[in-house]
Amino acid sequence: MTVYESDLPGVGKKHEVEIGDGSRLVIVTHNTGKREVFRRESADSDSEKLFELNDKLARQVGTLLEGAYFQPIRSGDIQTFLGEDTLIEWVEVKEESEVAGKTLGESDLRQETGASVIAIERGDEVITSPGGDTTIKTGDRLVVIGPKEACRNFVDLVEGS
Repeated sequence: MTVYESDLPGVGKKHEVEIGDGSRLVIVTHNTGKREVFRRESADSDSEKLFELNDKLARQVGTLLEGAYFQPIRSGDIQTFLGEDTLIEWVEVKEESEVAGKTLGESDLRQETGASVIAIERGDEVITSPGGDTTIKTGDRLVVIGPKEACRNFVDLVEGS
């Protein structure tokens, strides 16, 4: 994916994203927080305005697009970047995982990998800020934060790669 960024003096920033069919999605973020979303048929064509959102609504829609509430495809590649080197990942605990049945403290995941479990999705339940005495169960999705390399190590350890 190619993203083009440009400053709009006195207005804010413009980002253009190639969306695969030769067209581009154009997002103008105003200094006020307002977002305007346009579509361009090609790099040389005029933009057609699709919609406009205020700052709060744009952030809510962005969270939905990011997949923070629902991950439609189970994949080891689901991750959310928080800056250049920090990310959040969702890691499913399979039956054969060596951490299944252990508590977070017993698994020693943080010390072994450098990544931290910040939540556990268990069916319809979300355990936020789980403690060291929280048992990891088969089918849990561990929500993990840490540097890229630490998250890779975490996935390898939990999935047994």
